[in-house]
Amino acid sequence: MIKRELFDKILPYLNEKEIILIAGPRQAGKTTLLKMIKEYLEKKGEKTVFFNLDIEQDRQFFVSQESLITQIKLRLGNNPGFVFIDEIQRKENAGLFLKGMYDVGLPFKLIVSGSGSLELKEKIHESLTGRKLIFDLNTISLREFVNYKTNYLYINNLIEFFQFDKIKSNSLLQEYLNFGGYPRVILAEEIEKKRLIINEIFQSYLEKDISYFLGLKKTDEFINLVKIISSQIGQLVNLRELSSVLGLSTKTIKLYLWYLEKTFILKKVTPFYSNIRKEITKMPIYYFMDLGLRNFSINQFENLNKISQTGFLFQNFIARLINDQLSLSSNSFHFWRTQDKSEVDFVIKIGQKIIPLEVKFKQLEKSEVPRPLISFIDKYKPERAYLINMNLEKEIFINKTKLTFIPYWRLIVDLIIK
Repeated sequence: MIKRELFDKILPYLNEKEIILIAGPRQAGKTTLLKMIKEYLEKKGEKTVFFNLDIEQDRQFFVSQESLITQIKLRLGNNPGFVFIDEIQRKENAGLFLKGMYDVGLPFKLIVSGSGSLELKEKIHESLTGRKLIFDLNTISLREFVNYKTNYLYINNLIEFFQFDKIKSNSLLQEYLNFGGYPRVILAEEIEKKRLIINEIFQSYLEKDISYFLGLKKTDEFINLVKIISSQIGQLVNLRELSSVLGLSTKTIKLYLWYLEKTFILKKVTPFYSNIRKEITKMPIYYFMDLGLRNFSINQFENLNKISQTGFLFQNFIARLINDQLSLSSNSFHFWRTQDKSEVDFVIKIGQKIIPLEVKFKQLEKSEVPRPLISFIDKYKPERAYLINMNLEKEIFINKTKLTFIPYWRLIVDLIIK
């Protein structure tokens, strides 16, 4: 079993009254995480009950709140206990249903999971205002992947692993950039089985989320949009251009992209600017939350060594790392690009502070600073800046800005964005 770091983050909230809501993409491991929490509680002597709305036998209890409460009491009595509900998006008006369960004031703690469609279908955030704690579970992170692949031998000293076993660590990075982080894909040992699993995940997403919510009888146009975005990660997305290529209205393309965001497939990154007259227009960049799904969508799954865009894949990987570090805060990240095409990959906003971060998929021998990063530092004068690369660790100053060269693995081990 692949250990999930979200498990330890949830434990302190098990005794809080709010509903714990675990949301994330399909087959990211939500059911497994629920069962891990259930097992943990049972070992402590707590009473639990588990419902899965993908199972017909369990769905019959959700015809009304009264019916479910009756079933819970049959299993737990009137004593305190924990009620697990998996795949809650299957329930019509899930938000209102859970709100009613919470407001009754029963001695049961609700721990609920749902796919990205949860927010789309029921607007559960609005229904459960002040009654929930939301935790996002994405696909396996590189840190979780490396710990699993090394049998957790270095779980407390990953820095030493990356520093001294460069062959193994680079091999694991290449594997992760190629196949991504869906648990079933990682656990499959044969390439062909990995391919079959990622295909099933993609088709399930199209059939159970997109076809249902968008009412599409044919998903060809939607798939073509995914392929185009896959082919230009890290590049500006022009809606008018997409409209011309796909033969769809810009309104439809905006809708499709919105669904791709809300179902945890894409991450939209917007431009950073302080003077809109001097900065480029507001065209965004999109990154994939899982690189395996990205590679599969354009037939590059298992063919990483043949891909000319490995640098962009690495940049997408760093975007995922930044997103993970910022996920529990109100901070955000953007990119910077001017009309003369000066560009910095990421600009992190923490309150009133900004941190530029440039990405280079290179083994650096010396502290080479790209001219656009120097331009950004000269213009905005941030306190610190970072240049993510494969190996170099060094600090220099550009005027009063401390520029730190750090290898990518520092970003997965340390919380540098703070």
